[in-house]
Amino acid sequence: MPITVLVTGASSGIGRATALAFAEHGARVFGTSRHPRPAGDGVEMLELDVRSAESVRRCVERVGRIDVLVNNAGVMCEGFAEEVTPAQAQEVLEANFLGTVRVTNAVLPGMRARRAGRIVNVGSLAAWVGEPGEGFYAASKAALARYTEALRQEVWHLGIAVSLVEPGAFRTGVLAAAPAVESRIADYDGPRESAHHTLHRALRRGEDPGKVAELIRRIAASRSPRGRYGAGRGACWVPRLKTLLPQRLFEFALRRAYRLPR
Repeated sequence: MPITVLVTGASSGIGRATALAFAEHGARVFGTSRHPRPAGDGVEMLELDVRSAESVRRCVERVGRIDVLVNNAGVMCEGFAEEVTPAQAQEVLEANFLGTVRVTNAVLPGMRARRAGRIVNVGSLAAWVGEPGEGFYAASKAALARYTEALRQEVWHLGIAVSLVEPGAFRTGVLAAAPAVESRIADYDGPRESAHHTLHRALRRGEDPGKVAELIRRIAASRSPRGRYGAGRGACWVPRLKTLLPQRLFEFALRRAYRLPR
């Protein structure tokens, strides 16, 4: 009997690649999107808005038994922290963090009843660094990292393994859907432009999302998956630099990388 996999945010990028990777290996795969379009290739797309408890309930009931949950849905809001409105910040936290909590809480009762399941949360290396221009995205992914760490310990004795994947720069298209800040503050014009170009250049040169998809599939198939996995060129050195370098030196390197005033 094939396993059943639910992948949120599967209309593009890492989510779509992940759904296709599982389907290619014989799984029964459901992908989700707020505006689903036929995916083909063995993936059934369902409507899901992770910000809505009712939408989550309907989606999970439609799927039924879920053996593997991949929480990938997320958004970004590009802009310096003072320029981002509280409503925009809340939108990011609702989608990237609380959305994962809603879907996970809807799926966990079935996994607990079967004493089996795999949950893979897609975070970001941004959780390690408060990168200029994406402060609330980084905050949401940092919250997701700590939540995943706690949940992993809480459900381990029930036969449920929870893991976090933290990709670096991959070609996902997340910035294409990012809303613009409503008002810009002149004092930030130069640094904001530098941060914008740095971020967009990194994503244009990003790696193939298929690499993350294959990693997620292997995590789900593992008998004893680890709690955290890095993905991409910066996956190893960013956390190491953050923990090993003196704070002043790390901040200097960050400002230099983003071409900010030093």
